[in-house]
Amino acid sequence: MVSRDNFEQAASAIAQLNRDQLTSNIKNFQGRFKLDFSANYLANQSDDRLRHILLAAVMTKKHN
Repeated sequence: MVSRDNFEQAASAIAQLNRDQLTSNIKNFQGRFKLDFSANYLANQSDDRLRHILLAAVMTKKHN
């Protein structure tokens, strides 16, 4: 399980990203699996939804 400190650090860092940074991080995510979202899909998501997607991916990566 991911530690509370790791979660809080990741959540805090992701919360500070702007929309362009969120989208870039999602498109370029390097983890156990590829995130394959179309540009159109990402453009139609709220910033909070993009943060949720990125945080979930990062937490999965830290779990390895």
